[in-house]
Amino acid sequence: MTTKGPSCKQVIVLMKDDNTSNFVKDSSIHVFNINYILKNIKSSTMADYIHTDGKDIIITTNNIASPSDLQAIEKYVKSASCVDSDQVQSPRLSQSKFYLKIIGVPYLSEATNSRISSDKVKRILENNYTFNDVILASKPRIVKVSLKLNMAII
Repeated sequence: MTTKGPSCKQVIVLMKDDNTSNFVKDSSIHVFNINYILKNIKSSTMADYIHTDGKDIIITTNNIASPSDLQAIEKYVKSASCVDSDQVQSPRLSQSKFYLKIIGVPYLSEATNSRISSDKVKRILENNYTFNDVILASKPRIVKVSLKLNMAII
């Protein structure tokens, strides 16, 4: 399983510290302006908020940004009056992925003593808020485990 997590819905703009602090001061205005620009290019992506991790600006969006969205954001950031455009690099998406491997699913349901199918596992994951934005990379596999007990009679 992989999660697309919040990292893929973030546009990262690398720039110098001075630019970062100046840009974040008016982040609400920048969110409004970025959304206006994205709306003009008929994008379904919208900026939710802007924050910094100290050295870059992170623009959190509602969708994964397309290349045209990234170009529009770059053009806006470089044209902002509080930013030295020579010290701004092209925006990019985070490249990290997270993996979750489920290593133990009981073969029988304790409540009903019936078999658990891979469809049930998938349905449970889809209905649990903890697994929002989780994509199954492969079909869940239920493995039947048999136990042999050796008893010695004394």
